[in-house]
Amino acid sequence: MKSASLTGKSGNTSSPDGVYEIIMLIDDNPMDNFINKRMIESCGFAAEVICFESAIEALSHLEKKESLPSLIFLDINMPEMNGFEFLDAFEKLNTTIHEQCKVLMLSTSENFKDLNRANKNRFVSKFLNKPLSVNVLKAIKV
Repeated sequence: MKSASLTGKSGNTSSPDGVYEIIMLIDDNPMDNFINKRMIESCGFAAEVICFESAIEALSHLEKKESLPSLIFLDINMPEMNGFEFLDAFEKLNTTIHEQCKVLMLSTSENFKDLNRANKNRFVSKFLNKPLSVNVLKAIKV
């Protein structure tokens, strides 16, 4: 499922006031996407939030190179394609996408192997625990 809200300018960088233009949420749980989207919108963290319940659909969106997000919040445990499989496919995308899109793993997983694997991946900027909070968003500097 893809949804977008709050229209913003095209582009992918944060503005001088720290607001990102586009953020992508990838999580198979629609309630998590809804809550995280509302959190991002309510604190003015992004001008636009794009949500996907499928990592495969999110990759398809990125391949089109339209509306590239500055940040991708990526869940680990998802059916069809999990977060690490997404990262493997993300690696094969054009380098301009790698440069423009920073990936943050957002998960409930407390598995040390998941944390370690995420930290070793060159595309993962941060590993965050669900749920997002205003304080966590304010602390993000990538």
